[in-house]
Amino acid sequence: MTQRDRDRLVVLKKALQKLIKQSQAARELDLSARQVRRLLHGLKEKGDKVVVHGLRGQPSKRKRSPADREKIIRILSQEVYHGFGPTLASEYLAKKHSVKIGREALRQIMVEAGLWRTRKQKVEKVHQWRPRRGSRGCRWRRWWPPTSGRGVR
Repeated sequence: MTQRDRDRLVVLKKALQKLIKQSQAARELDLSARQVRRLLHGLKEKGDKVVVHGLRGQPSKRKRSPADREKIIRILSQEVYHGFGPTLASEYLAKKHSVKIGREALRQIMVEAGLWRTRKQKVEKVHQWRPRRGSRGCRWRRWWPPTSGRGVR
């Protein structure tokens, strides 16, 4: 449980003991009053774990199986695919081996397997700004006589 979760739990327990109103708890937690009522009901039913999301700590359901990862690594380790980037490798896997995988997921697998090295992004140099011109600009000073003030064209 993170510190943020503990802070939420303190506010919810205050609301449960009626030390603060549910609407005030909602403002403190930046939730609606209905959500606070739902959390309070869960606090009575499940206890303190109501503030932690139910899927926290669980592996993603979209994650590739280790067997699929090994198959992809085995295919890309062949000499034919040496030097392929993630985008091209993804296209070839789909076309020749009927393995559909996005280029970013493939990039992560390739980096993990040592088949692809990440490159650090270059920081672009920001050009030097010129100093601001005067309120009337540089040109005006040249062709208006100094005594005439702003003048009319």
